[in-house]
Amino acid sequence: MLKSATVSLAILIAASASSALAAEDDEARLKVGVTAGTLGIGPEISYRISETIGVRSNVTFVSINGEIEGDDLTYDASLKLKSGGVMVDVYPFGGGFRLSGGLRVNGNGARAVATPNSGTNYEIDGTTYTAAQIGTLTAETEVNKIAPSLTIGYGGGLSKGLVFGVEAGVLFQGSVRIKPLTFTGVCATNPAPVGCASLATDLETERLSVNDDIKGYKAYPILQISLGYRF
Repeated sequence: MLKSATVSLAILIAASASSALAAEDDEARLKVGVTAGTLGIGPEISYRISETIGVRSNVTFVSINGEIEGDDLTYDASLKLKSGGVMVDVYPFGGGFRLSGGLRVNGNGARAVATPNSGTNYEIDGTTYTAAQIGTLTAETEVNKIAPSLTIGYGGGLSKGLVFGVEAGVLFQGSVRIKPLTFTGVCATNPAPVGCASLATDLETERLSVNDDIKGYKAYPILQISLGYRF
């Protein structure tokens, strides 16, 4: 009877081990796909180290161009989103719900080129200038090149096949800053004429004033959806 019980136990252990190995073989840990949203569009790859921990990397980019008509100025504006980074995904319940944190190399930026309407005068920091004196006015922005990010979302389980994901959170890119303004009018090549000498100073004063107004906006919203295949 002891021998029979021993054989039965051995069979049970063998069956359990086989089931565990089969389950492990069925787990798909590598996912390759694409992500799109407020960070842009690009490829994404992730690896689920265990049921509760994973790592993920993506590169996103998109360019948006448009024209803005003002009363006195016509703006050719462009927004370029370009960033990439690595995130650690924590799945606290072992399923698809995840909390993620990481760092991104941030190349996001905007550019606006303004062309004054001919024959119109403009007041900059209290001084009046003509369209000919200003010419084309260009403004560009910059942000911190390395930015931490935090998100919450869903990344799917460990089963093979198509996986849908979504996440929302914040990219802490710091304050958006406007670089020194450039202009192409007659004052750019010859500051001697009356009124030109102070244009560069007045533009810098305006730039610093705008930077002061927007310095409180230090976080960029993240809302991304993804579609991939888990192997």
